[in-house]
Amino acid sequence: MKVGIIGCGAIANIITTSIVPEENGIDIAYFFDKDIERAENLASRVGGVAVLKFEDMLDDVDLILECAAPVSVKEYAPKILGHGIDMIVMSIGALMDNKFYRELESLAKKQNARIHLPSGAIVGLDGIKAVAKFGLKEVTLTTRKSPKSLGKDIDCEEILFEGKASEAVKEFPLNINVAATISIACQRDIDVKIIVDPNVDRNVHEITARGDFGEFKTLTENLPCEANPKTSMLAALSAIRLLKSFNETISVGM
Repeated sequence: MKVGIIGCGAIANIITTSIVPEENGIDIAYFFDKDIERAENLASRVGGVAVLKFEDMLDDVDLILECAAPVSVKEYAPKILGHGIDMIVMSIGALMDNKFYRELESLAKKQNARIHLPSGAIVGLDGIKAVAKFGLKEVTLTTRKSPKSLGKDIDCEEILFEGKASEAVKEFPLNINVAATISIACQRDIDVKIIVDPNVDRNVHEITARGDFGEFKTLTENLPCEANPKTSMLAALSAIRLLKSFNETISVGM
């Protein structure tokens, strides 16, 4: 499988340096970033090609991995899917725009392409998917982050946001993709609370789901990426796991 990457920041660096083509059958061959120097630096590590124009990779890849920002999904996803190319979307918040989501879904079906959404910086998504249409009544997400990861300078705990996921991703487009992931998985606009806490040094996500099946809770305490505290290591690791799964004979879980 030949892969192209959009966005050559922290997540792309972790993924690129963790994939061994000889072991996984995955060749990360093309790199695109609006900062061409970042693309060139990452491409040079693995013998890949940095492209000046996004379109230059479209005729030679099987899949494109987006690691940039929600605006990049809006700009490039229709072109990728229009070429019949599969893609992995990391900036899942872009898909909380229901009209855009449906447009991409329709385009992918028409062109026989697939859109993959990694589980990202949370655990328990398999359970949420399993109960989504079987008496699920309530899903909530409470996210707790350090002031540094949210670009804040405060010395006491503060609730920054309380409301629906669709609004959270608009206010914090680079920080709360997990809310979009959960919402899409359970097909509802979940309730979200975002807390900035100077006493934590991790990105903490607590999910509660209740329904006819009972109740479950998950707590994920993610170490942030050193290169970008807004990003959790687990987000990158989930994309690596997804990439490797494409060539596996036996798959476990959903």
